[in-house]
Amino acid sequence: MPNFRRHYVPGGMYFFTVNLNDRSKDYLIRYIDEFRTAYRETLRHLPFETVAVCILPDHFHCIMRLPEHDRDFSRRIQNLKINFSKRLPEEIRSPNTAQSNKRESGIWQSRFWEHAIRNERDLENHIHYIYYNPVKHGHTEKVCNWPYSSFRHDVALGLFDAAWGGNMPSEIQNLYHD
Repeated sequence: MPNFRRHYVPGGMYFFTVNLNDRSKDYLIRYIDEFRTAYRETLRHLPFETVAVCILPDHFHCIMRLPEHDRDFSRRIQNLKINFSKRLPEEIRSPNTAQSNKRESGIWQSRFWEHAIRNERDLENHIHYIYYNPVKHGHTEKVCNWPYSSFRHDVALGLFDAAWGGNMPSEIQNLYHD
């Protein structure tokens, strides 16, 4: 088994991709209210700043900034996964036999992708990646039409024009392949 090394920085800012175990499922948007409740509950118990977030049917991306003296992003992701899972119907959240043998939960991949944001350009590229993701995956034709992201909030703050993302920004074309 690979030995993954995480880059923990107190007060750090991180980009995350967290996937459902079965990428053909749509649980994250089918149960969006439960996801939002789980997200708020995680924020209440383990505070962080949400810089950007986008929920897709089978995975979500977010950028979080940790409190100044805190470096434990893994606990936050774990808490969010647990809080969401416990709100789902029993038949969805129960692991199958193979998952139980590996001590895995029913709906989540056991690992997640994390990237420490290095500078302003890196941050901008990852925010663009997050917001363009529903278009990339064919869920919507326009970034502004996807209801499960913080893009509209950023438009209201004047950080983006509502028409942004008509074409895939060149700086994110080869960033990740999810």
